[in-house]
Amino acid sequence: MGFLFFSLFSAIVVSLLIFHAANASNVTHDSRAFLIDGNRRILITGSIHYPRSTAQMWSDLIRKAKEGGLDAVETYVFWNAHEPVQGQYDFSGNLDLIRFIKMVEAEGLYVILRIGPYVCAEWNYGGLPVWLHNLPGAKLRTKNSVFMKEMEKFTKFIVDMVKKEKLFAPQGGPIILSQIENEYGLVIDRYGDDGKAYINWCAQMADSLNIGVPWLMCEQIGAPKPMIEACNEFHCDGFEPVDKGSPKVWAENWTGWFKKWGTPDYHRSAEDVAFSVARFFQRGGSLMNYYMYHGGTNFGRTSGGPYITISYDYNAPLNEYGNLNQPKWGHLKQLHDVLHTMEYTLTYGVVNHTDYGNGVWATIYQTNEKSSCFLSNVNNKTNAKLNFRGLDYFIPTWSVSILPDCEEEVYNTAKVYAQTSNYVKKPNQPTSLKWEWRPENIESTVVQGKGDVSAKEIFDQKDIANDVSDYLWYMTSFELGNDDPMLNETVLLRFKYSGQVVHAFVNGAYTGTENDRYIFEKNISLSPGNNLITLLSVTVGLAHFGYEFDLHKTGILSPVELIMNKGNQTTVKNLTSNKWSYKVGMDGITNKIFETNVCKTVKWASDSVPINRNFTWYKTTFKAPLGKEPVVLDLLGLGKGIAWVNGHDIGRYWPSAIPDMKLCSHNRDCDYRGSFEVIAKCEEKCGEPTQRWYHVPRSFLKDGENTLVLFEEFGGNPSTVQLQIVEIGSACVNAYEGKKVELLCHNRPISRIEFASFGNPQGQCGSFKKSNCESQVDAMPMLEKECVGKKSCSFEVSEAKFGKANCELKRLAVEVKC
Repeated sequence: MGFLFFSLFSAIVVSLLIFHAANASNVTHDSRAFLIDGNRRILITGSIHYPRSTAQMWSDLIRKAKEGGLDAVETYVFWNAHEPVQGQYDFSGNLDLIRFIKMVEAEGLYVILRIGPYVCAEWNYGGLPVWLHNLPGAKLRTKNSVFMKEMEKFTKFIVDMVKKEKLFAPQGGPIILSQIENEYGLVIDRYGDDGKAYINWCAQMADSLNIGVPWLMCEQIGAPKPMIEACNEFHCDGFEPVDKGSPKVWAENWTGWFKKWGTPDYHRSAEDVAFSVARFFQRGGSLMNYYMYHGGTNFGRTSGGPYITISYDYNAPLNEYGNLNQPKWGHLKQLHDVLHTMEYTLTYGVVNHTDYGNGVWATIYQTNEKSSCFLSNVNNKTNAKLNFRGLDYFIPTWSVSILPDCEEEVYNTAKVYAQTSNYVKKPNQPTSLKWEWRPENIESTVVQGKGDVSAKEIFDQKDIANDVSDYLWYMTSFELGNDDPMLNETVLLRFKYSGQVVHAFVNGAYTGTENDRYIFEKNISLSPGNNLITLLSVTVGLAHFGYEFDLHKTGILSPVELIMNKGNQTTVKNLTSNKWSYKVGMDGITNKIFETNVCKTVKWASDSVPINRNFTWYKTTFKAPLGKEPVVLDLLGLGKGIAWVNGHDIGRYWPSAIPDMKLCSHNRDCDYRGSFEVIAKCEEKCGEPTQRWYHVPRSFLKDGENTLVLFEEFGGNPSTVQLQIVEIGSACVNAYEGKKVELLCHNRPISRIEFASFGNPQGQCGSFKKSNCESQVDAMPMLEKECVGKKSCSFEVSEAKFGKANCELKRLAVEVKC
């Protein structure tokens, strides 16, 4: 039996070795493209970060990426997630990097592995473990032997792990490119000669690992050889690598933008993203990667800072929950399909550019067999009419027309035929939740001033907390004699802080809270004898980007002063050199009362559940919402805190953070035409919570009873909390004539037609209006007959179907309810 098992096992191992050897790929490059087994390729790829979803979501996300026309999936490797404690590694659950890569491979896609290990990515501390900061003699991201030793050790650990699984292309695996460091060129000058020495060392170290595929360096002008320089921006068509032997690589095409607490959403249109991609390949692009293709969720304490939300939706083609973000996903899929048909011509053809003036360009790629053309109009004000090779073309402003045969326009970036899907969040079963509560135990810090360590100085929060918690208590006490002038007078407690949020207590009494002001000033009253000041510093993500971001001050900053003004006299008592005691974390979090087995053993009160009470724990149970749709927590009514479902850390919540209406002053300019810029275009949702809904992956839920635990830091009302599902509520098309369009409600029937007009309808999905140019045929009854009651319907947008309309450019606008 043992012999048979050994023989069978040996046969399986040999078979796998033969499979990988047979599928081994040679990845090289020239100035035009990456070559896979000698064939030039244009590569369209997208970022999906494995820790920002769950392992149960990966298959669906990867499948949708493939259906969307991607050639590869890109991901960072997150050092601080994998090595949270020096020498202790974690690749479990949604950190299972190898499983993720193999799932991408199973779908027939390539992988781009951006090892970093500094990643930025709006990830806590840029992906670097805080224990690096606390190593004696360490200086991060510069010529420093302590840091470089650890960086090389981790990079080699990842490479060896991937090699062992035979996942690099020459081993028969899917990984065709890797990356070392990230965007160092943006800060290298400030690091001086040590920065230049460091980036050269990065290149040499990476090359010495012999992975058999090329290495990238992003935003590194003139990257040291053999690294390949890459661009990260909203538009990279004008980018040219310094090394003329390198292909033109766009490692991050930002499909939207991240959110910060207290700021609006930023929306980048499908038209502008498509325009940027088409222009990039028109001008000789080789590889373009969407950052992000799926943004996902910053579970737990992974979001960077300060103030990055746990939603990392990024306005990507796949939304936070993994649903298609239409029309962006569909519009880009159509573009990818067209570009792939032109791959040979784009990578082998002779290129000729013609400038017709006023921002209009034509580009011809010519081989012996065929030619392919781009007609672009980069003018963001006026449309263009162009006679090209004897044929007339209309090119809308800020758009690119693609002619695979240099005759027929198959795609234009400004003409969107994919439907717009509007998602709604709603409960699908009774949602009345019965709450229990308990106070957070703060007596030892607020009343007794007991800490774990003490010193006669004020420490940076990173030095003491080592990033094991958002919370750090600072406590000091001092004596006042009966004749002290500060007695019976109003005294100002004043200090600076950089921990994003601070709470203050004096002699056991709550004094106040500040956030986003970076200075705390409150009037207090003191007592004769011993006085205790307790300050709770709270981080909301550590800095993740910039020169020496690792040294950005965190926590309470000196001096801490008591100031009394009486008449013309000011008395200042500086407490900075007092003995300060420190305690990391909150009692309930340290004792893990959010875990299902623990929360059952602690005492909870069910009567007189308080509201608007800070430092309070709430607990309830619920049944999982029916169906398979994504699940979210609606936390409107709460202040700020942390949520757990069945012990899973959903992340920080802060629905009381609401962006000022003035921050949306550019929303009126939300037009696809012209370069997209953050804080200058397309702001949305001012006057609403920055994040109201919080993703609860289905894999976190159980069939029976589920437990929700909240730690409310600011004070709020849990009675308004709901479990809801995310489903499509309505769908629209707003398409030019000449193409077939489809409307579908994602396995739900179309219930009614809200609007239908052929001619020149105005407005956008949800607010369409008819114009004075409209077909005499009423489109509404026609579409009601064809679509209502069906899960999908499709039709040609043409005068033959919808009747004659006397407009120069004719469009069909339809809105349906699902």
